[in-house]
Amino acid sequence: MTALRLGTRGSALAMAQSGMVADAVRAATGREVELVEVVTAGDRSSAPVQRLGVGVFVSALRDALLAREIDFAVHSYKDLPTAPEEGLYIAAVPEREDPRDALVARDGRTLAELPPGATIGTGALRRIAQLHALGLQFEITPIRGNVDTRVKRVLGPDADLDAVVLARAGLTRLGRTAEITETLDPMLMLPAPAQGALAVECRGDDQDLIELLALLDHAPTRAAITAERALLATLEAGCSAPVAAFAELAEGDDGDEIYLRGAVISPDGARDLRLSRTGTPADAEEIGKALAAELLDRGADSILGTPSHPGARTQHFGAQP
Repeated sequence: MTALRLGTRGSALAMAQSGMVADAVRAATGREVELVEVVTAGDRSSAPVQRLGVGVFVSALRDALLAREIDFAVHSYKDLPTAPEEGLYIAAVPEREDPRDALVARDGRTLAELPPGATIGTGALRRIAQLHALGLQFEITPIRGNVDTRVKRVLGPDADLDAVVLARAGLTRLGRTAEITETLDPMLMLPAPAQGALAVECRGDDQDLIELLALLDHAPTRAAITAERALLATLEAGCSAPVAAFAELAEGDDGDEIYLRGAVISPDGARDLRLSRTGTPADAEEIGKALAAELLDRGADSILGTPSHPGARTQHFGAQP
């Protein structure tokens, strides 16, 4: 039986994530898996992510899938556009890694221990906005590059930053959690929709592979991601927008419940709108849509669609029925 060809980006993190999925496929099915490196437009550019557009890290992988050059691909789920891709299917969403953000700072410092004027690097507009919203007078520097490049700007011999904020999941998958000086509470730094989750994608007409990859699917993770991305899609915001969402599954009085928190923050942090909603896992998509609609009713569209301006910071964080 021929080996399955798994398409992946060539970064250390992408290779680590794809390697984990390849190992899981081998363990679950006995099939051999061959990694095939695919270079994306995002890998070739040094421009800020928000200027590159949605899907910049996945389009080449999807092209390779549709051209039958690979059999399936692994994506960081948060990089995927919210609209489905014709001819392709998300066959599995493996169990999610810790979705929180992490701080890597000089001298082992936490966020509260960094002084006013400390320089913090991050590439995500969502993180930049939330750091500004804390009102701690940090100097925020937009950065690009892989995990190693970013961490070196704090811990390397030519360090020029006091701290960087990264996804904890990436550091975990690279075996670098020892460098984390603080895992950030979602109340301070709400994650990106689908952060820490992987999407295993194949062609929609490959029914045998769909059934095989389904063995890797983790239903609670899929439900949480469905809620978060439904919120993002309803807001019509891309993966680089200042939108945050985090769904958790917990045992309720009548079975499992989803608790979804969502936020829209202006880039300067002056407007910070946060709401939450609960429901059943079966209603995950509707929960996300409903929370997005409520955020829009409270003015999220003006935050997303117009330049931010100084003003009163608005915060709401009550569970909705």
